[in-house]
Amino acid sequence: MCGIFGYVGKKQDTAGMILYGLKLLEYRGYDSWGIATKVKNQNAKGKSSIVVEKHVGKIGDAKVSLPESEIGIGHTRWATHGGVTKENSHPHLDCSKNIAVVHNGIIENYGTLKKDLIKKGHKFLSETDTEIFPHLVEEYLKANEFEPAFRLAFNSIKGLNAIVAINSETNEIAAAKTGSPLIIGVGNNEFFISSDPNGIAKHTVKALFLKDNEMVVLGKKLQLFSLPSGLVLTPDYETLEKSLKEEGKGEYKYFMIKEISEQPKVLQNIADNYTTQIEKLGREIKGAYGTYFIGAGTAYFACLGGTYLFSKVAKVHVNTAPASEFNYLEDFLTNKSLIIALSQSGETIDVVEPLNRAKKKGSRIIALTNVKGSSVYRMSDSQILLGAGSERAVASTKVYLAKLSILLMLAYAMKGEIATGQKLVEQASLEIKRILSEKSLDNIKKIASFLNTKEHIFIIGRGASFPSAQEAALKIREVSYLHAEGLAGGELKHGPIALISRGTPVIVFAPNDETYDAIMSNAMEVKARGAILIGISYRNNDIFDYFIEVKDIKEGSLAAQIVPAQLLSYYLAILKNLDPDKPRNLAKSVTVK
Repeated sequence: MCGIFGYVGKKQDTAGMILYGLKLLEYRGYDSWGIATKVKNQNAKGKSSIVVEKHVGKIGDAKVSLPESEIGIGHTRWATHGGVTKENSHPHLDCSKNIAVVHNGIIENYGTLKKDLIKKGHKFLSETDTEIFPHLVEEYLKANEFEPAFRLAFNSIKGLNAIVAINSETNEIAAAKTGSPLIIGVGNNEFFISSDPNGIAKHTVKALFLKDNEMVVLGKKLQLFSLPSGLVLTPDYETLEKSLKEEGKGEYKYFMIKEISEQPKVLQNIADNYTTQIEKLGREIKGAYGTYFIGAGTAYFACLGGTYLFSKVAKVHVNTAPASEFNYLEDFLTNKSLIIALSQSGETIDVVEPLNRAKKKGSRIIALTNVKGSSVYRMSDSQILLGAGSERAVASTKVYLAKLSILLMLAYAMKGEIATGQKLVEQASLEIKRILSEKSLDNIKKIASFLNTKEHIFIIGRGASFPSAQEAALKIREVSYLHAEGLAGGELKHGPIALISRGTPVIVFAPNDETYDAIMSNAMEVKARGAILIGISYRNNDIFDYFIEVKDIKEGSLAAQIVPAQLLSYYLAILKNLDPDKPRNLAKSVTVK
């Protein structure tokens, strides 16, 4: 959660540069935003001060009115402690207004620290846990320089945190992390700091990925320290991908529909270029004693789809669990276990934490992620980059299909028939192109208009379509705020059917596979109770009130059939005058527990 951007160097338009960086990072949180810069005080000769500008809400086309400066930090917030108010927005200041701080994470012991600081005379203006940190630095500055004061303050807090600070008395940025990501961009006599590589890729390709329990001081030079000891460390710089750049909306109004439309290209790229990587991963699975797929949210549904594909195609058993629950299964792990972690951002704490615990068991880790250099990427023994391009909408679409496509080809690689999996992914790409045609879109828009009048939507599937039902429901919930529930068709009779009444919409995934007859029986059961049926299938059926065609491409249908649901969620958001790119209460990268 939360986006951090900072700059120190010779450029004067620091506030404008930080604002631009925050716009690139806004998918990490958009409850509020703010910027702090250090400037020369016009009323006191030679004295510097920190000025802050903060706003509630999304950045949009905002501009800043801060004076020229060579150093500053900014923040876009996803609220954890304290409501969405200007007072709770970052940056936060100490009593003297000499220290400004931005923060991503949760300070678990902030209550105790705050009480101690209040006893020492410190005044607080917000409800946030973050605000204690500048006051801690202020206390330690009584007997220390800025660098050790910041380090001592950071070592006194508990939890997974990334914190960045500036001091009016120096021309330096101090930053440290335990868990939450921070990347340092190294330019020509200037430094950038960001929550992810997208923030700095415009400015430089030379980067330092800050490790846990490391601290950096940026000024005229870069200084790297161990947080626990204060010992000086040698930076290990990396080169960012040249292709990593800002991707605009182009002809599209929103990133979500742009990214949905890019899916055929993403799948074709995987079919064309991933066979060698996938075959290598297949060999690793064969050599492991127990393989686990883990992911969070949409990534978990991709994992679940993968287990069905492995069972049906490869006849190979894999274990699947939501990443947030995997810690409670760690007793099964050994040094022969293989963990395959799926994550769009590679920073989701619910994925990072169990991987850290798995590493302590000696388990091997493979990452399927879309971000090179992310935490999941760096802590894995090997990686497959999804190659989907930047995904700016909070609700994941093209990255989900990238994961499914790789897992489909992987299942066939395990069977020794990767060419078949490759062909199915190509066919899925073509079918998605057809689904995105004007005629098909008009039909989906009509169905969205019908659903827009409803309060509840149920979605059913069986077999590999059960994860599709869950993912479809998640998409609708995420961007349209309608209550949608994805169910295994056979579970209807075990309680949920009590919620079906006349006019209740039920979306039915009915591909041409072994589940067809059974799922149509489930459809008949809800039809008999007055449900309105929306069929997503290879053929129409008399019981469907609405029908969306997804042609039969065997297991490739698993990828193609989710696209109508993505489109339904998007058009529902538009009909409700909602921003599908930035749904309320959500962020792209979930870095807090």
